[in-house]
Amino acid sequence: MIAIALYITIAMVTVAALLNVYRLIKGPDAPDRVLALDTLYINAIALIILLGLTLGTRMYLEAALLIAVMGFVGTVAMAKYLKRGSVIE
Repeated sequence: MIAIALYITIAMVTVAALLNVYRLIKGPDAPDRVLALDTLYINAIALIILLGLTLGTRMYLEAALLIAVMGFVGTVAMAKYLKRGSVIE
């Protein structure tokens, strides 16, 4: 029963990631694209953790944490660039 729920959840998160890619490409302006990229990071983290649960290993948790940190830094850098025009002051 858990395996079926995991596969359904993986399919749903994959569809959400594809919709985020669509918004990333067709976004009307830059803040929408940054938001889509941030949500895509979150979906990637969810997919990696679900894959780890499906395979029954904890090795994927480190990759998910790395993506979370890089996603946060990337989002902050892009928001700072959109606000001020430069990342480094």
